Amino acid sequence: MPAIAAPASVSAPAAPVTPGADFEALARQDPEIADVVRAEVRREAQGLQLIAAENFTSPAVLAALGSPLANKYAEGYPGARHHGGCEVVDAAERIAIDRAKGLFGAAHANVQPHSGSAAVLAAYAALLKPGDTLLAMGLPSGGHLTHGSPVNFSGRWFDVVGYGVDAESGLIDYEQVAALARTRRPRAIVVGSISYPRHPDYAAFRAIADDVGAYLVADAAHPIGLVAGGAAPSPVPYADVVCATTHKVLRGPRGGMLLCGEELAERIDRAVFPFTQGGAQMHTIAAKAVAFGEAAGPAFATYAHQVVSNARVLAEGLAGEGFAVTTGGTDTHLITADPAPLGMDGREARALLAAAGVVLDTCALPYGEGRGLRLGTAAVTTQGMGEAEMARIVALFALALRGERNAPTEVRELARRFPPYRG
Repeated sequence: MPAIAAPASVSAPAAPVTPGADFEALARQDPEIADVVRAEVRREAQGLQLIAAENFTSPAVLAALGSPLANKYAEGYPGARHHGGCEVVDAAERIAIDRAKGLFGAAHANVQPHSGSAAVLAAYAALLKPGDTLLAMGLPSGGHLTHGSPVNFSGRWFDVVGYGVDAESGLIDYEQVAALARTRRPRAIVVGSISYPRHPDYAAFRAIADDVGAYLVADAAHPIGLVAGGAAPSPVPYADVVCATTHKVLRGPRGGMLLCGEELAERIDRAVFPFTQGGAQMHTIAAKAVAFGEAAGPAFATYAHQVVSNARVLAEGLAGEGFAVTTGGTDTHLITADPAPLGMDGREARALLAAAGVVLDTCALPYGEGRGLRLGTAAVTTQGMGEAEMARIVALFALALRGERNAPTEVRELARRFPPYRG
């Protein structure tokens, strides 16, 4: 497992190791790529990984990803494949499905989507026709590309209406959502975002969708791991379809999944295969099963709640340093903050932080002209960091943004105490 079980007081643990199955075979066969892997392991271990969409998988997940299950072509579903010899991999997919259903209390689960975007595409394909109206969070307020960006299929295939947030509080304006729904009569309403740090009111969205006869699609790519750990409300009882990723806070392999009721199960499955995807990636599905099993345990629940506690401490600390923290804080793993009060925009701040070894993203700001910072606590919490380390990270932010020469050294020292993988 990653280092979450290690107490925060542990200092100078054993050196990080190179994860992955049979790495020495790779080193012998292709030393050039092996060097790339080693370099990435060093990069991860020597800095602070605060990208909200990233995490460290367990060695067990990595082992499944590197297994011979990668060899099997398996178009279709368990018991109904278009290729022979799928009896063994069928077992892996059935395990993944059963674990996902149990973990999230869903009647049906599809674990084949290759990504979160692929899951959203399949949900739209199951429920909508080109030209239908879709109501989703506008991109400047935190919506995803699949929520109507003109460069994405969603913005080209559908008539997308964007809802926003209150200009003062930064919170979702539910009156605006209801008014837009009544005026535009969307076929589907999407609840979810990539940079909204508060829990959405799923019951309110359900009521709005029912009022206008719309489907409710929850894009829970970011909070689904918190949902698994009991640290966030679940969209499953409210949404017709839940789209999610299996990485981020859930800490599994890169991929997607869909959850729904029995009445939509066949439509969802056919929207994934054969409509939007071909062969399932059986090694990834097995790794998803491993992650679901890990997330069902009490240690993961402790982890998920620690992720939120760490994010709240980090948000409070950044506000104390002068950042304008969106919505005044966070309920989740995610923080968005505007460094404009410090005399810089998000791009400049990100560059200064990156030079010190602190890795995060920029994001759009509602009603803002510049870029903000988007960061999360999932990965550093996996490494074993707690509230004390979050306070230290705030201090390191201040050092980096002032251009202090010792900032990179201080960042490496903190990271060294909490390697992602311990040997």
